[in-house]
Amino acid sequence: MNTDTKSDVVRDRIREVVLAAVRGLVLALVMLPLSILCLVLSLVSIAFVPLGLGILTTPAVLDGVRRFADVRRRLSQEWCGMPIRSSYRPVPEDASPWTRTVVLLSDPATWRDLRWLAVDMTAGYVTALLPAVLLFYPFEGFAVAAGLWRVLADGHTYWYGFVPVTDQPSALGAAATAVVLLLAAYRLTPRLLTAHFRLTRALLGGGREELTERVRVLTETRRDAVDTSAAELRRIERDLHDGAQARLVAMGMDLGTIEMLLDKDPAQARRLLSQARRNSVEALEELRDLVRGIHPPVLAERGLGDAVRALALRLPVPTEVTVELSGRADAPVESAAYFAVSEVLTNAVKHSGADRIWADLLHADGMLRVTVTDNGRGGATVAAGTGLAGIERRLGTFDGVLAVSSPAGGPTLVTMEIPCALS
Repeated sequence: MNTDTKSDVVRDRIREVVLAAVRGLVLALVMLPLSILCLVLSLVSIAFVPLGLGILTTPAVLDGVRRFADVRRRLSQEWCGMPIRSSYRPVPEDASPWTRTVVLLSDPATWRDLRWLAVDMTAGYVTALLPAVLLFYPFEGFAVAAGLWRVLADGHTYWYGFVPVTDQPSALGAAATAVVLLLAAYRLTPRLLTAHFRLTRALLGGGREELTERVRVLTETRRDAVDTSAAELRRIERDLHDGAQARLVAMGMDLGTIEMLLDKDPAQARRLLSQARRNSVEALEELRDLVRGIHPPVLAERGLGDAVRALALRLPVPTEVTVELSGRADAPVESAAYFAVSEVLTNAVKHSGADRIWADLLHADGMLRVTVTDNGRGGATVAAGTGLAGIERRLGTFDGVLAVSSPAGGPTLVTMEIPCALS
């Protein structure tokens, strides 16, 4: 390794050490008061639930705690590359305060957050502050070695750590201690910040509780998937029975009549033959539509992006589609995403009153993310019976999530995410 390379490595390491110390200082000075505030408000609000007042305040307070915990999860990912999974049970947005309070207090993740707040303001505070102390405290020792100890001591013994400073030789001992601390900071500061977030992950990650919640969610989504598949099979059977099958039966009857009329009434036989030909064309068209509804050919041949573009071209409302996909997902994931987008776009056309729709598809951080925005009247909710609940169940089969933001007056933003890899 040449000199320039070594200097670059040292410079990068120093930058990493300083950055870790500053981040730890921010966590200790900014996050600690917030942790105390969140814990105190949560405990007081929960204590007032039996009196009725807590029913009104608890949902808002615990929602704030969740947002604060999500901020720490995001910092863990961005600062240390350590993802912390969030596993909260969904809370109905349009439910009464009592229902929201019951759902929140019955969620194990709520009590996990409160335990984390208690630890974050004690052991978490120490692990966050230690990197900053280890880096910045040695500079006080250098100041002592420079002779400033005389002013600071003012005739008394001045302690730098465990070193009593009374004269210049002992001040040099303090400087040597500072050098040791500075070398320790060079080696340990980033690791100490990582240790802080490991503690955070151990408390917020959930462990066995998260596994239990995961099993519960997967059980529900599997049941929904089975129900959805059964309903889809019944729909296909009904469409075949009422559509193509009925036309084919009628065509068979016409052909039987034609066979009897060929010698007796050729003109009538030709008319029935023409009718049978039309029935065959219509039956074939219905079969094509049915197959297209099961799995559109453009989706199988061109992928999700082009399938959504083709879908947008058939809408009566101008729709702009943006696709940023570097490959293709597995066929079941593409199919689920396609029909989810189709349902959202259909809802936007039917219910929103919008005159413009935007659809964006991208893949980032192992997640297929689709957003559909319209400039309509808003007011859409998952519980409103507009098909969004079915979309949520469809995505849940693949561990996907659905988020809806639709204030009164619009706009409406529907976000769908499915974890997957692109080929």
